[in-house]
Amino acid sequence: MTDSNRTGSTPLRTTSLGSLTVSAEGLGCMGMSEFYGDADWDSGIDTIRHALDQGVTLIDTADMYGSGHNEVLVGRAIAGRRDEVQLATKCGIDRSLGDDHRVMRGERAYVKRACEASLQRLGVDHIDLFYLHRPPQTAEIEEAVGAMSELVAEGKVGHLGLSEVDADILRRADAVHSIDAVQSEYSLWTRDPEDLAPVLSEIGAGLVAYSPLGRGFFTGALDLEALADDDFRAKQPRFAGEAGRANLELVRVAEEIAEAHSTTAAAVSLAWIMAQDDRLGVPVVPIPGTKRRERLEQNAAAVGLELGAEEIARLDALAPQVVGARY
Repeated sequence: MTDSNRTGSTPLRTTSLGSLTVSAEGLGCMGMSEFYGDADWDSGIDTIRHALDQGVTLIDTADMYGSGHNEVLVGRAIAGRRDEVQLATKCGIDRSLGDDHRVMRGERAYVKRACEASLQRLGVDHIDLFYLHRPPQTAEIEEAVGAMSELVAEGKVGHLGLSEVDADILRRADAVHSIDAVQSEYSLWTRDPEDLAPVLSEIGAGLVAYSPLGRGFFTGALDLEALADDDFRAKQPRFAGEAGRANLELVRVAEEIAEAHSTTAAAVSLAWIMAQDDRLGVPVVPIPGTKRRERLEQNAAAVGLELGAEEIARLDALAPQVVGARY
């Protein structure tokens, strides 16, 4: 890794996802379009531009977020600043028949068309990191990654990634074309991707952690009783009823550690993720999502936060105490 001090638009510390150099923390943009209550076009664009000012360069979207809305938003936000961005998007979740009938697709023609559509919505001529959003139901992984490799050869995509895959699929994909990143949910209360670390190390890929704050739970600022009807978290087991109230005790551990560092629970939670590099043997890059400037700055503060061994051990111990399933 390389380090630099953050001042204005000075880059954050950087790390590598395979052969792609990115900021040590990225920005997830999904919530700017749907799933987390009301979305505001102008504030989303403003937040992305402010992220670039803060030195965050890995910007993450997908064609399914807002059914294309999010890619258009991201494209407008980075217009004129394309060279400051490592742009990541995804294809493979077909919502055209409604969310109750989603299809995970990977046919060669579908992947190629999806990339062309993403390029148009984003307003760019290439995508730095192109993911397959989920293991496909309509094709073998070799066909999907083969199509993605053609996009690399055509200069439309720079690097390839997968999301929420197991070791077997990852090895099979990497045999077709090098995979530089795997994106999975990873946080203080979701530790599943750690089982994949040996294979990531073996192929030289990095882990991109989405929902690194437990879908906002570990910010310490979430009011469980005030979740909007269109906020999907209201129906998730870890957020609902007695389970949600019990899990607030886990957040209090992060808040106690944050107080000792004069920072936020969110920064502590993200710093814990970034401290896993050495233990897992692979780079780990969190991509917290936010719609607000102030939250963005709090999250970016995690890059310079050094946690002590005892603090990390306290945070390590939280996962077995979680009440409720992930979904």
